[in-house]
Amino acid sequence: MQKLKLVLIGNGMAGVRTLEELLKLTPDLYDITVFGAEPHPNYNRIMLSPVLAGEQEFSDIILNDLDWYHSHGITLHTGKRIVTIDRRGRKVVAEDGTEAHYDRLLLATGSNPFMPPLPGNHLTGVIGYRDIDDTQLMMDTALTHKHAVIVGGGLLGLEAANGLTLRGMQVTVIHKGQWLLDRQLDERAGQQLQAALEQRGIQFRLGLPPAQLHGDAQDRVCALDFSDGSRIAADLVVMAAGIRPNIELAERAGLACNGGILVNDTLQTFDPRIYAIGECVSHRGIAYGLVAPLFEQAKVCANHLARLGHQRYQGSITSTKLKVTGINLFSVGDFMGAEGTESITLSDPISGIYKKLVLKDDRLVGVCLYGDTGDSNWYLTLLREGQNVSQLRNHLMFGQPAQNDEAQYHQAAA
Repeated sequence: MQKLKLVLIGNGMAGVRTLEELLKLTPDLYDITVFGAEPHPNYNRIMLSPVLAGEQEFSDIILNDLDWYHSHGITLHTGKRIVTIDRRGRKVVAEDGTEAHYDRLLLATGSNPFMPPLPGNHLTGVIGYRDIDDTQLMMDTALTHKHAVIVGGGLLGLEAANGLTLRGMQVTVIHKGQWLLDRQLDERAGQQLQAALEQRGIQFRLGLPPAQLHGDAQDRVCALDFSDGSRIAADLVVMAAGIRPNIELAERAGLACNGGILVNDTLQTFDPRIYAIGECVSHRGIAYGLVAPLFEQAKVCANHLARLGHQRYQGSITSTKLKVTGINLFSVGDFMGAEGTESITLSDPISGIYKKLVLKDDRLVGVCLYGDTGDSNWYLTLLREGQNVSQLRNHLMFGQPAQNDEAQYHQAAA
């Protein structure tokens, strides 16, 4: 029987994970062709921060080397950006004219860094933080320049700040919020995180928006002005103010998009031959930017590409862990505590530990941990499963080992 043709646009973590899952289910159903805009095989984008920090090399973060594609009979086109999807002719066309026909098409085009519309954001030295090239440029700049500015105090921005500090640059983080990671941490945990990072030499300007970038005679960025008129030196400006789903190709092909490529619970677009996955999609109104939901999508998408058709993706509960070396934090759910919830907190400033558990109707609905995240997986399980924790309440703050000890105590007493 002649194999069906499957084309994957996007050689990143979500798309290739889908292929891995598909090959487990049905290794011989498709002839597979992959197009990647970058000149690299599939790599772990999450690990770019340890590379920037000097803890790993680029070669350490390759997930699927060229031999993997070859051994699975996959045709890989690196450094080729697809510019046209011909849905009527069922083919894709790259910038250089390379074409591939498909019976099924998988879009995994990812996202692009959001570049705030600051005057001067076109200057040399103003970059996003998204891929190997961005990381290499930061590493090279650290060898020749001194002052770095990070726009955005989220996960990616703090990882960039930490890496550039370790490479000897003087780093200032600009964040529009009143505390760091204000989407992932409450104010107290955010303040503790800032204090720990300040001890590493990172400076912060919070709640004060940047107004303009200035360039030197060579059109390289050299300074940044704030809205209050103050100015700081800036030889490198890294925009880490969020991401935007990469949907332009899908829009040109006439696929429905709204904050991402619209997909149903089987990860299909409204064209049933075309699937989409990862940061480029909007599922039930949500576009996910973390890797765990993307891998959950991959499993379901592969199931349907394999013609098994018995799984549905119904969304993900996302959690956050920071990858800055030596700093442990975790959050999930409603950690701020909405109306109708109650919070249990533990704060030990001397040891640098802060824990906040949010309950509603005797169920755990939010967690924020700083300094001690050893029980994060246990809390996550309680939250996802919606378990009644009324019997655990007095010991919930002390984690799973405390629960086990308590159970053993009562069992011995009986």
